[in-house]
Amino acid sequence: MPEPLDPFPPRGGRLHCEEVPLEAIARAVGTPAYVYSTGGMVAQARRLKAALAPFGDPLIAFAVKANPNAAVLATLFAEGLGADVVSGGEYARARAAGVDGGRILFSGVGKTEEEMRLAMAGGIFQLNLESVEEAETLSALASSMGREVDVAFRINPDVAAGSHAKISTGSAHNKFGIPIADAPAACARAASLPGLRVRGVAVHIGSQLTSLEPLEAAFVKVGALIAELRSAGHDIATSDLGGGLGIAYDPDLPPPPTIEEYGAMLRRVAWDWGTRLIVEPGRLIVGNAGLLLTRVVRIKPGPDCPFVIVDAGMNDLMRPTLYDAWHHIQAVEPNGRTMAADVVGPLCESGDSFAFSRAIDSVEPGDLMAIRSCGAYAATMANNYNSRPLTPEVLVKGGEWAVVRERQGIDALTRDERPAPWLGSAE
Repeated sequence: MPEPLDPFPPRGGRLHCEEVPLEAIARAVGTPAYVYSTGGMVAQARRLKAALAPFGDPLIAFAVKANPNAAVLATLFAEGLGADVVSGGEYARARAAGVDGGRILFSGVGKTEEEMRLAMAGGIFQLNLESVEEAETLSALASSMGREVDVAFRINPDVAAGSHAKISTGSAHNKFGIPIADAPAACARAASLPGLRVRGVAVHIGSQLTSLEPLEAAFVKVGALIAELRSAGHDIATSDLGGGLGIAYDPDLPPPPTIEEYGAMLRRVAWDWGTRLIVEPGRLIVGNAGLLLTRVVRIKPGPDCPFVIVDAGMNDLMRPTLYDAWHHIQAVEPNGRTMAADVVGPLCESGDSFAFSRAIDSVEPGDLMAIRSCGAYAATMANNYNSRPLTPEVLVKGGEWAVVRERQGIDALTRDERPAPWLGSAE
């Protein structure tokens, strides 16, 4: 299957989102602003469904943390995807967006008692446990509620993901899961506890993986563990293989494995496990279906190349500052010329930058620029640093578009703040 068409094609010398000019969106909602392509998301979801179709009834649980916007979730749930959540808030968002509790996984290393109760009361397909201590807490709560809940232990296979250290989750020193050698004893303990049904094994070794080798190495260990647990009498019915397959951020680098290659690897490794396959894609579905629109505020000289100062900041897009992440940056209406520049934001932080000495389209103050691959781990990580309001989010479908999160008003920054009684009124 060929790669899907670019959700942000150039038409008449200007970038569009599907059929909508990005300049028209910027004029209407201002900048910075996130823009998402329905077609881009749906195409990726359908490719993954096709790649996993031979498994019969796999559960594709979208990682809500990647992009929790209600309209994005509703779009994906309409395609038959479930949800992988890691907090009570994400659980509530998923239910509000229309996904049935029977298609929700609850993951996360620090689930609180309140979150466990919320999931059991509202319906849950499976809770992924991170420790025996968590299993004991969940058992007590389930018993008090008169419930039984399906659980899987997340195992740590001690496989290096090969991605950035801050998004690697499957090595021995990461906080996630239990060592694979401890899994038989952990499952035996959980099976002895009231209210719990040990039904699966879960693994997730990291994010933005650009090779299938670490994934396959981890999955081989999972297959051996499933066989060992069954021989010990456990009815292992599900295998949650997490997410992590990377996307192309830099068009000049070799592309990561395709969805079809990923599916072929899963068929090769997991075909005879006899479990319901579960995957938790996030970035893979929405990453390249979004971008951040920003305008050039001014250009000022620099020691090596000019600073192109844009109105988006690291509070809007944290990934370059947090992970040294690379995002393609281009002019919405390129003039055919290029320049070398440091692309930086307006915040009072030296870390507020998006690119250094980067060859970009030549731009002038007032020009509109697009920071690509911002559909995942972008708007969801935004914050109010420097008292900057959160940016709006726009969803496009064909020639239609809608604001699916309004720009935050400045008054909202202090709406929930209260003076201490001894300070008196500020009025």
